[in-house]
Amino acid sequence: MQYKFLGNTGVLVSELCFGAMTFGGEGFWGNIGKQQQDEANELVKTAHENGINFYDTANVYSFGKSEQILGQAFRDLGISRNEIFLATKVRGRMSDKLNDIGLSKYHILASVDESLQRLGMDHIDLLYIHGVDAYTPLEETMRALEDTVRSGKVRYLGVSNHAAWQIMKANGFADRMGWNRFVATQLYYTIASRELERELIPMIKDQRLALMPWSPLAGGFLTGKYRRDHTSDGDRRRDAFDFPPIDKEKAYNIIDVMDEIAKEYEVSVAQVAIAWLLHQPAVTSVIIGAKRKDQLLDNIESVTLKMSREALARLDKVSALNPEYPQWMIERQGAGRVPER
Repeated sequence: MQYKFLGNTGVLVSELCFGAMTFGGEGFWGNIGKQQQDEANELVKTAHENGINFYDTANVYSFGKSEQILGQAFRDLGISRNEIFLATKVRGRMSDKLNDIGLSKYHILASVDESLQRLGMDHIDLLYIHGVDAYTPLEETMRALEDTVRSGKVRYLGVSNHAAWQIMKANGFADRMGWNRFVATQLYYTIASRELERELIPMIKDQRLALMPWSPLAGGFLTGKYRRDHTSDGDRRRDAFDFPPIDKEKAYNIIDVMDEIAKEYEVSVAQVAIAWLLHQPAVTSVIIGAKRKDQLLDNIESVTLKMSREALARLDKVSALNPEYPQWMIERQGAGRVPER
C-alpha cells in the first residue's frame, strides 16, 4: 500500500479508501448491502491489516447506521483513533422532519453533532458536502462549514458531486473571507465514465485538490461479471440497483479489452479497472467497498498491478471521450505553443 498527501495538506492517506456504504442495509441503501456488525468488523479488520488508513461513510447511508457500525468496528477491533483518517458527509434527507436535509447552517451543525454521536468520536477528519443544495446560499453553507472546523469537530472540508465552477466559486468565497476551503473532492470516475476529465480534473490539478473516485467499478458493472451474452444471474449489485448511469454498449467494449489485459497479467477484471484509476495522476485514493472478505482482498490486490504503457494506451483508446468544444479547440491551438526540440 502506498500513501499520498491529501491535496495541498500534510496528511497522508492510503491509495485505497475503504467505503462503508454497504453497512446497515436500511432504506434506499438496502439495495446495495446489508452488512451488520460482525461482517463489518471482518471487512474493516481486513482493510486495516492491509494498510488502509482511510475510511469513508455518510450520514445518509442507512440513515446513520453505517456510521454507527463503522465507529463500533474500530472500537471492537481496538483500532486507535490516530491510526485512521475518517470521512463522512452531510446533505441528504435524514428524516421526515422539514429541515432535516440540505446545506443550511441549521442542518449542517445538527448533522455533524449527530454523526459524531453515532461514530462515537470527538471529531471528523474530513467532512464532505454530499451534493448541491440550490436553495441554500453558498455563503451560509461555507460559514457553517467554517464553524464546524473552528469548533474542533471537523479537521478538513471536502465537496462531492459538484461542478467545477461551483467548487471554484465556493473556494473563492472562502479565500476572500479567510475561511477554510475545500481541500478534497469525491466524484464519480471510472474507466467507463470519464466525463470529469473535461472540466473537473483540470481544475483539480490546477487547484491541487485531492480526488477520491467513488464507484470505481461503475456499480459492479466493471467486475467482469457482466458480458454482452450474460448480463444477470440475480446476485449482482446492478441487478438490485442499476446505478450509476453508464453507456453499457461502450462499457462492454472496454470490458473486452480489460479482459484481455487481465488474462495477460493473471489478475481479475476488477483489479484492472481499479488499477487504471490508480495510474491516473489526479487520483489520490480510490474508494472501494465490498460485501465479502474475498471481494475486498481482490480489490486490494489492485495496488500491486503495474500496467505497461502499451496496456494503458489500449485502455485509454477504447475508453476515450469523444472530443467536445472547447477542449478540441484548446488542444488544437495549444499545439503551436510546444517548443521544437
